[in-house]
Amino acid sequence: MYSHQDFEQLSSERPTAVQTPEQVLHEVFGYDSFRPLQEDIVKELCAGGDALVLMPTGGGKSLCYQVPALVRPGTGIVVSPLIALMQDQVNALKELGVRAAFLNSTMDFEQARATEYALMSGELDLLYCAPERLIQPRTIELLHNTSIALFAIDEAHCVSQWGHDFRSDYLQLSMLAQTFPDIPRIALTATADERTRKEIAERLSLTQARHFISGFDRPNIQYRITPKINANKQLLDFIKTEHEGDCGIVYCLSRKKVDATAKLLQSKGYNALPYHAGLAADERASNQNRFLREDSIIIVATIAFGMGIDKPDVRFVAHLDLPKSLEAYYQETGRAGRDGKPSTAWMVYGLQDVIKLRQMLETSQGNDHFKRIERQKLDAMLGLCEVTGCRRKVLLNYFGDELDQPCGNCDTCLTPPETWDGTVAVQKALSCVFRTGQRFGVTYLIDVLRGSENDRLVQMGHQQVSTYGIGKDLTANEWKSVFRQLVANGYLRADPDGYGALQLTEQCRPLLKGEASVQLRKDPEPPKSTAKGSSRSAASVREQITDHDGWEALRACRKQLADKQGVPPYVIFHDTTLFDMLERRPATLEALAEVSGVGAAKLEKYGELFLQTLNSLRV
Repeated sequence: MYSHQDFEQLSSERPTAVQTPEQVLHEVFGYDSFRPLQEDIVKELCAGGDALVLMPTGGGKSLCYQVPALVRPGTGIVVSPLIALMQDQVNALKELGVRAAFLNSTMDFEQARATEYALMSGELDLLYCAPERLIQPRTIELLHNTSIALFAIDEAHCVSQWGHDFRSDYLQLSMLAQTFPDIPRIALTATADERTRKEIAERLSLTQARHFISGFDRPNIQYRITPKINANKQLLDFIKTEHEGDCGIVYCLSRKKVDATAKLLQSKGYNALPYHAGLAADERASNQNRFLREDSIIIVATIAFGMGIDKPDVRFVAHLDLPKSLEAYYQETGRAGRDGKPSTAWMVYGLQDVIKLRQMLETSQGNDHFKRIERQKLDAMLGLCEVTGCRRKVLLNYFGDELDQPCGNCDTCLTPPETWDGTVAVQKALSCVFRTGQRFGVTYLIDVLRGSENDRLVQMGHQQVSTYGIGKDLTANEWKSVFRQLVANGYLRADPDGYGALQLTEQCRPLLKGEASVQLRKDPEPPKSTAKGSSRSAASVREQITDHDGWEALRACRKQLADKQGVPPYVIFHDTTLFDMLERRPATLEALAEVSGVGAAKLEKYGELFLQTLNSLRV
């Protein structure tokens, strides 16, 4: 929070005025060149044009509006739904010498008044504002009396009513086009299929804006989806063998499961923290701050956590439950490896996930059109889970992006799954569902197929049906795989009443009549626990470091400064900057200025301290 004195200090720290985007990029942010598309977007805004930007997480979206805001006269207004993260975003800009502040509902009257005064006095380069605050008449009046460089609408997919992060306040942001017609606007998101892109453009009055669509590929992320057998054990084995000591996120569908999973990880010695809407606000904020500012924290969360998370060194994202759509999956897994280093997107997936989501969809309050759209989204998600080819190709194709060849960095590329002719097994399974009256769940149906003699089956008289005992050639887990694929591919559906009974669909008729055949995916055998580093997954970033003492010394220097400033360590310098320092070993301030991510303000603030640390390594 800020006072008038704080803004006076911010004003005095303003970097030397620069004229070109390239100068801003180098002098303020410490980078030598723009990434693909960044330069075109920046020039479009600097010239007064509008833009709709789709760029993957970690692709550098923020620079697309931060640089033009510093080049153009006036203050850049950034609309963000992430009140809890505005403080860190503003702190990161202040570390660069940028005059930044935020305006949201967490501020008291004096704090808000100080910020408004700084805005009207021209003492701010960037102002972050929550959408519900921006659309208030008082804020609009304030902006009319302010010189505005541009409007940036971050997380623009929140405007889509079909999206997974819909925010009703975003629907009113179209008023910016009418109220401030001469101010350039940019809308940015990492996640939007073609339908959502069109909706964003229409709802934000950006149909005439230039569209900039970057490739969606995140090649440093390894995608892996494995059958759910014992989710807790599988998660523990995954973390222990591949990501011991790493920072990660574990997503669960329910609050209860979040709490139980966090306690499980804590009992095994991990720094695991829960995050969901059922926690007290102060506990939620504390856990999020610890995740952002400490090393080796694992956050266990519902989807309420993560949008806009800037932490660059998240090494893995794990899903213990199936996401509802590929948009949600891509957005959540995209929080891994923002620094471009090897990271893992790992998920366990089972029949009950499919049944639960199908039931939730069919019993929702949405109209038929809404349900039809949601079915398409879920079918696409299930298609990714059951695909036998490259997962990355399927994922990217959904967003209108293409790979010329398999990626070589997903589980289906690294270990291509086997398929088998499941026609006979499928006919047995479908016949069993029919013969038992379409009133039973998968466990019971497998008991019938495998000829179990349990009491319930005897009481129901199902020892007499023709499908009793005809499936002894497959194990229970193999039958679970068959039923999972039948539900995923629409041959069976879950009883909408919520009791888990499986029912036939019209789609299965050709299979029952023997008019069609079906190839099924053979689930891989569960991997045995292996020593750290021997798995096929992305190698731990720390294993790439040869000078561990030097690395820890630089991290310790950074942590000391971060604690003193009260900011996350990556706000001082990203890991990639420390890597570059360790590799270059600069001995002078001039040489340190050439390290990626060291801008003029940070060079002045921290240059001598880091040079001292580097010099101590030479002794």
